[in-house]
Amino acid sequence: MRDSAVPRAVGWLKAFRRPFHENTLTSRVVLSQAPLSVTALFTAFLVLAFFPGVFENPLFVAFLVSQLVITALCFLVPWDRLPFTSFLVLPLLDFVSIGLGREGGQDSLTGISLLAAFPVIWLCASGYYPRTARLLSFVGPLAIIWVPLFARGDVSGPSLAKALLIPLMMLGIGVSVSVLTQSMMRQQRTLEEKDQQLQAGLEKSMRQEALLNTILDTVHTGVLAVDAGGNDILMNRKQRANHILATPQDIPDPNESQLLVFAADRTTPVPVGDRPVRRAVLGETFTDYLVWLGAGPQQRAISTSARAMKDADGKFAGSVIVFSDVTDLVDALAAKDDFVSSVSHEFRTPLTSILGYVELLLADGPDEERQQPLEIIKRNSERLLTLVSDLLASRNGQLLVKPYAVDVADLVRASVSAAQPRADSSGVVLETDIPAQLEAHVDGPRISQVLDNLVSNAIKYSPDGGNVVIALVQEDGHLKCQVRDTGMGMAPADQAEVFTKFFRTSNVRRTAIPGVGLGLPISKAIVEAHGGTIEVESKLGQGTTFTFRVPV
Repeated sequence: MRDSAVPRAVGWLKAFRRPFHENTLTSRVVLSQAPLSVTALFTAFLVLAFFPGVFENPLFVAFLVSQLVITALCFLVPWDRLPFTSFLVLPLLDFVSIGLGREGGQDSLTGISLLAAFPVIWLCASGYYPRTARLLSFVGPLAIIWVPLFARGDVSGPSLAKALLIPLMMLGIGVSVSVLTQSMMRQQRTLEEKDQQLQAGLEKSMRQEALLNTILDTVHTGVLAVDAGGNDILMNRKQRANHILATPQDIPDPNESQLLVFAADRTTPVPVGDRPVRRAVLGETFTDYLVWLGAGPQQRAISTSARAMKDADGKFAGSVIVFSDVTDLVDALAAKDDFVSSVSHEFRTPLTSILGYVELLLADGPDEERQQPLEIIKRNSERLLTLVSDLLASRNGQLLVKPYAVDVADLVRASVSAAQPRADSSGVVLETDIPAQLEAHVDGPRISQVLDNLVSNAIKYSPDGGNVVIALVQEDGHLKCQVRDTGMGMAPADQAEVFTKFFRTSNVRRTAIPGVGLGLPISKAIVEAHGGTIEVESKLGQGTTFTFRVPV
């Protein structure tokens, strides 16, 4: 018995400490009745100590017994199995019990009627049937006082009127408690609605987070998010693998400067300030920045891109960096360049031999019938040999140029004159906007090669005729040349790749215009070898303009 009583006692102590609404229904009923029960107990002690004769009054004894019975009902009745508001019968029984106590002890304790405040508060604070509760907060105390008067036959006006103060006081208490309770209940409902909204928002956020994490861990791209201080706030599965790849074997937890991050040559460490994460932390935005991670056979080529994040005030709040493994692509491009280099080397030997024998035949002074074919063979062999040499030079990253003083205006006129027959056959009108003379220190044959290629392309990609304008001007210490046509033009995606070796636009492929995609890359290499730049502007169906600039 004692062993079971201790846990129950501990449980009731916890019930007093917990918030009222978190207790069970039985506990809430007991707690609501407890103030009156305790007060009744103290009343019994006071009467016993100072007015022991009151215990001879059966009405007072009935008051005490009824309080014990009501308190016992609080504990014993399974309120959660009955209709929910069944417990409200208890404060009504309290009114009857207090009425008995008042009649039995009013000769000694005149304030016993004020005990009616406890059931009034219980009824009005319950929040159920608020109008009825307010009515009972007046009728109940009034009945405690008037019922005995009617029972004794003392129903005079003064006797009934002088007892109205206490019921009016109880009504005031009941109304105040009811108003406060209703206000608190409205606030509670509002808070519960907001709590439900927050819970729904939290669940939605958790679902979205789970979805985001699943997507990030599914994609074969490393994703890293950092805050403004450079601290990692998100890293997916692939990026964790990249981090492990870049971690030195003898450093379990390296910082940014200790990671194995190398430049394009795969051996030179990238300075800390130039590393992708550091650049992103500094707020830089970049695309396709290539680095190599790791060392040895496991080394991988990683293309990195970064975008800055902004807070509500537009201030830098961090960055998201994407790491794409492009090792296979880099190896494929290297293999393609090696193939081009090998084939070019293989072409050079027979071409050199052909040129040598043709020159021997020409040196012997052949007749007119053989002279022209031999010269055609020589010219085309020299052109092929130049193309092979350019391929090899572009494979190695540069072309050799030998600048000297040249009248570039004459080079333009020569290029236009050479292209005129083809322009006439294609219905293209060639126009020039050049000065009479414009000297520059450039490699004449190389610049002529660029001009021939740009003018030839302008004619070739104007299959329906049109105009081609070649403009030449000197500005800001540079030679600027523009070749503008009104042909088929290019889409924006094609413009980004137009200087890539072997690239041909989708529009050109559909029209079956011949070409191998080497003229523009070689022209770009020639211009850059002069320290200049070349760029393109085009609109699909409206024509294309190529502009190159080289220092005078």
